[in-house]
Amino acid sequence: MLGEGTESSVITDVIFWVIAVGTIVAAIAVVQLRDLFRAALFLVVAFLGAAGMFVLLRAEFIAVVQVLIYVGAISVLIIFAIMTTREVEQGSPYNRLQVPALILAGLFLAGVIFVIFSTEWNVLDTAISGGRLADETATKASEVFAGTVPRIAGLLIREYVLAFEVASVVLLAAIIGALSLMRER
Repeated sequence: MLGEGTESSVITDVIFWVIAVGTIVAAIAVVQLRDLFRAALFLVVAFLGAAGMFVLLRAEFIAVVQVLIYVGAISVLIIFAIMTTREVEQGSPYNRLQVPALILAGLFLAGVIFVIFSTEWNVLDTAISGGRLADETATKASEVFAGTVPRIAGLLIREYVLAFEVASVVLLAAIIGALSLMRER
C-alpha cells in the first residue's frame, strides 16, 4: 500500500515521472496559451500535479490543502474573473520582455539544479539506519512526523483561530465584492 514503505520503487518512479511531466507540460501551457480560459484550466492541472507530488512525498494533508485552496478556491476565482472580463479569447499581446524573462527563468533553473546537486540531503530513515542518530533522538525525530494532522488542526482551532477566521472573512468580502462588480454590468 502506498505510504507504508512497501510500494515498488519502479511503480513509484513511473508515477512520479508521469505526474512530473504532466505538471511541467501544464505549466508551460499556462504560460504559452493565448486563450486565458484554457490557460486557467491548465493551471488547475498544474495545481493537481503539485498535489500529486505531495501525495508521493507522503504529505497527504498538504496535498488535500493544495486541492482545497488552490484548485478549489484560487482557480475558481481566476476562472470567475476571466469569465467576467471581455475579450477572453484575445489574450495578452506580445510582450518584448519574453526573452529577458526566459533568460532569467533559465538562470533560476540553473541555480535550483546547482543547489539540488551540491547539497548533501540527509534522509531521516538513512540517518537512523546508518547509526548517526542515537536511539533517543531517533524516537524523538519519529514522533515529530507522527500525528501532524491533529497537531495542525489543534493549532488552527486554538492558537491561530483569529487569523483563520479573519482569512475567511477576507475571502467572503472578496466574493461579495466580485458579485457587486458583476451586478453593475
